[in-house]
Amino acid sequence: MSQRHYDVIVLGRSIGALSTAALLARRDFRVLVLGQRQEHEAYSHDGYPLLRRAFSFLSATSPCWKRILAELAQTQTFARRTQALDPMFSVLSSERRVEVRPDINAFSMAIDREYPEVRQVVDELYGNIADANAAADRLFERDWVYPPGSFWERLIAKRAINELPFVHSDSIEDILGKFPPGHPYRDVAMVPALFATDLATAPLALPPFALARLHGAWTRGVLSLPGGEQELEDFLIERITTYGGICQLDRGAERITLRRGVLAGVVEDGEEETTGADRIVTDLSGESLAELSQGEGLSRRAQKDWPKLSVGGGRFCVNFVVRRQGLPEQLPQESFFLPDSGHAPGPRRPVLHVQRRDYSDTHSLLVAETLLPAHGPLTLLEARAVVRDAVQAQLPFLEEHLHFVDSAHDGLPLDDYSTGEHRAIDRVHLPSCPTAAVDMPELWEVQPAGLSGLGGEPVRGPIPNTYLVGKTVLPALGQEGELIAAWSAAKLITRRDGARQTMRRQLFAEIETN
Repeated sequence: MSQRHYDVIVLGRSIGALSTAALLARRDFRVLVLGQRQEHEAYSHDGYPLLRRAFSFLSATSPCWKRILAELAQTQTFARRTQALDPMFSVLSSERRVEVRPDINAFSMAIDREYPEVRQVVDELYGNIADANAAADRLFERDWVYPPGSFWERLIAKRAINELPFVHSDSIEDILGKFPPGHPYRDVAMVPALFATDLATAPLALPPFALARLHGAWTRGVLSLPGGEQELEDFLIERITTYGGICQLDRGAERITLRRGVLAGVVEDGEEETTGADRIVTDLSGESLAELSQGEGLSRRAQKDWPKLSVGGGRFCVNFVVRRQGLPEQLPQESFFLPDSGHAPGPRRPVLHVQRRDYSDTHSLLVAETLLPAHGPLTLLEARAVVRDAVQAQLPFLEEHLHFVDSAHDGLPLDDYSTGEHRAIDRVHLPSCPTAAVDMPELWEVQPAGLSGLGGEPVRGPIPNTYLVGKTVLPALGQEGELIAAWSAAKLITRRDGARQTMRRQLFAEIETN
């Protein structure tokens, strides 16, 4: 018999895992969060914070996130933490620079200046995207389970999904078909969505509804947290601990234990005794969760009919610490760099998502992210140089103002330019940096894809009383998909505990009466 027991153990530190933990702690469940040895987003060198991955809080305007904040009673508090970006993002190539601003008049002037030949088509595009997002908001505001699992859940979800625009479309040409073939504004519409999804997919294979939803997330008002992903993580951890939960992000579960075929708990790192739990929530994939139980306890449904997921690529990031004289003052916080129009994007001419953070009046950090296929011609050892060339093609004065360049994903030495000359510093001499290559954030391939190409694995895990809330559940919708999975998992767990919910209703009634 284990000495420690929790209602729910959460494995992972993603936005989906921490949001689920915060909701359940708020609902009086006894919650333990284990970080499952997942890497912190930041590391440092020479006093400068560097990032393992880029982070854009695109789900800040999602109705699902608003519902989570409302239950945590943090809507106003969180609103004071965020800043609206203006411009929301820019798209740069050697021929054009387009800033997408919240001000409709300013955006219209930019379109008239750069793309006057398709002004009417652009207006129609954003009208269709607005309609699609309004319908999606109405759907995600409802307290349902996505992806559905039971018969009634599937019946309700099918009726609701059939109401969504583009959900039954076979091609993104249903959205972009009025643009001439090869027109550059197609990239303005597609590229931001490709960097927001967790699907490993070719641009033309992205589900049309996902394109409309993700591009809408970039253009409906982007909110930024000054502290980035770390600030969001700290906010959710604070909520969990405030409601009595326990967070141990530096620990993980070595294996899942079962007793007579029923979930019993987990064995933590370095422990021999089981930490008991009634339910487990994780942002791992279903296959990784099954490996923790060594294949034991799998439900018949999981053994018979489980989606096949594979890693189709990753997000490769390069950090540039640069003196601010080498950057255009008008370079916004979020940008996308495109290759020249005469060259199609390829392994040696990547499309980049570039984020800017100003450390001080003298130095800034650029985080350049590219999508790297798992079996493409470009290797990890070559990727840093290719990304650097692509950044310098758009920022020609960058090289003479570099302080240092590094990536956590390739294991190569840090490139130091602080003395005016290039020095390659081996990672064993960098105490605050990862000594070995860190895995890239994964992009997933799903066979077969559910929910009209949006879904991956079900929320209910392969072992009874386990739940999935990671990127594998609704990979097409990116960050918002994690929040939808988090809300669905919390709903399923809460619904099964009728006694606790009756007690909560009685308590709230007593408080209101008093």
